[in-house]
Amino acid sequence: MPSEGDTTLDMLVRDALTHHGNLAVDVSSLGVDDDLYLVGLTSHATINVMIAIEDATGTQFQEHLMRRSTFKTIDAIKQAATESAQPAQPHQL
Repeated sequence: MPSEGDTTLDMLVRDALTHHGNLAVDVSSLGVDDDLYLVGLTSHATINVMIAIEDATGTQFQEHLMRRSTFKTIDAIKQAATESAQPAQPHQL
C-alpha cells in the first residue's frame, strides 16, 4: 500500500505532467511505469515538468539525474524527486 507521502508525490508529478507535459493522453490513465515519451513527452516539456516539480517541492533535481531515463516514467520521476530531496552524501576517497 502506498504511503501518504508517495501518494502526494504521485499526485504532484501527475499534476506537473498534466499542466506542463503536453501529453497526448489523459495523465490519470497512465500507469506509473508507462513510457511518457511514447505518449508525447518532449525534451522541452520535460524541462517544464521538472521545474514545476522543483517549485512544488522546494528542491532541485541533482545534476546526475539530468538524463532522459529520469523522466521516462512517473515512477522514475518520483524516485528522482525523492533522491533529490535527500541531503547529498559525501564521496568516499
